[in-house]
Amino acid sequence: MDATSGKAAGKRGKAAGKRGKAADNGPSGPRGNGRDAIMDAARDVFAERGYFGASIRDIAKRADMSLSALYYYYSGKAELFHALIEDSLDDYFRHCEKELAQAGDDPAARLAALVRVTVDYRVRRQVESLLTLQELRYLEPEYRNPIIARRHAVSGLFQKAMDDGMAAGVFRTPHPDDARRAIMAMCNAVAQWYDPSGDLGTTELCDRYVRLAFAMVGHGEAPAR
Repeated sequence: MDATSGKAAGKRGKAAGKRGKAADNGPSGPRGNGRDAIMDAARDVFAERGYFGASIRDIAKRADMSLSALYYYYSGKAELFHALIEDSLDDYFRHCEKELAQAGDDPAARLAALVRVTVDYRVRRQVESLLTLQELRYLEPEYRNPIIARRHAVSGLFQKAMDDGMAAGVFRTPHPDDARRAIMAMCNAVAQWYDPSGDLGTTELCDRYVRLAFAMVGHGEAPAR
């Protein structure tokens, strides 16, 4: 592991730390049984060691189950990593669907909703976000490509909001494609620097990023929440 990947693993490990301790010391003692226990264990082990550094045996041990029990759910490390990322993306798209429905047809409200959901996701799912950024390239195409396709679907949501806003005249940037890419990049980068123990809360961060997004697209004040 090079210095860059080592730093990334350290950041992922810190992000997973508090949640992992809570799971280990819950009211039932051990992590418990089944798919949830495996997913929790995989999240922690991948965060601490990266994809190559983690082993399926490490994950089974962290989940307090045998290798044979783990293999009942997943065929190996690649499938388990894929399932972990897919689960987090399911969470993201559920929130998108809910917030976009509340935003209605107003392009500015829809862009604001996408920014808020994405920033919130990068905070809540910081470990999975960093794993996707740093480790996805190591997966075989059969596991990597479906995740890439879903990332393209995210880009499509932002693209539609931008296209609708430009068509309606509510966004006035002369460079809409650049603005869209910049907005997505700043939202996605939150996972790389956000410190959940710091003074900046998620709501304030979301509001700040909506204002930045509106400045990029040439729109007025961000809607109040």
